[in-house]
Amino acid sequence: MPFSVEAEIPPEWECKACGAQALLVDGDGPEEKKGKPARTHWDMLMERRTREELEEVLAERLAVLRSGAMNIAVHPRDSRKSA
Repeated sequence: MPFSVEAEIPPEWECKACGAQALLVDGDGPEEKKGKPARTHWDMLMERRTREELEEVLAERLAVLRSGAMNIAVHPRDSRKSA
């Protein structure tokens, strides 16, 4: 790609033909930008609750399940009443 003599040549630009990123033949590649690591579901959960709170919630829910207070159907057929 032709450039003006007075213009500063950019390290990369968009190719007119294919739209890809073009680089200088003898130039260095673009500097890699350091991004933040992706936040996982666990990271977001730990922002909202402490580990102690999670243990407490788990114990409460397990107690409810063990007491039989929740009617949970294991299979859709199990929830139907027999005629």
